[in-house]
Amino acid sequence: MIDEKFALLRTHRNNIDRYRRLLRTKLTDLERQFVEKRLSEEQTAMDELAAATFPVVFKKPASAIAVPTSAAGEAGHA
Repeated sequence: MIDEKFALLRTHRNNIDRYRRLLRTKLTDLERQFVEKRLSEEQTAMDELAAATFPVVFKKPASAIAVPTSAAGEAGHA
């Protein structure tokens, strides 16, 4: 399962690279418009797949850890 997702991510990345290379060439307005749309679609698909494959969750701490001011002051007097 994970190998399939890696293969899909690699395919999206390769397509994105190909579309970027195409954009550096001489294209008609219609061709450029098409390539830009496909590039955007590939980037979105890759971002969504990456988020689903590697979910990152950041939890806000319930309370902040306080550093005593005396400890900071003692470190400077050593």
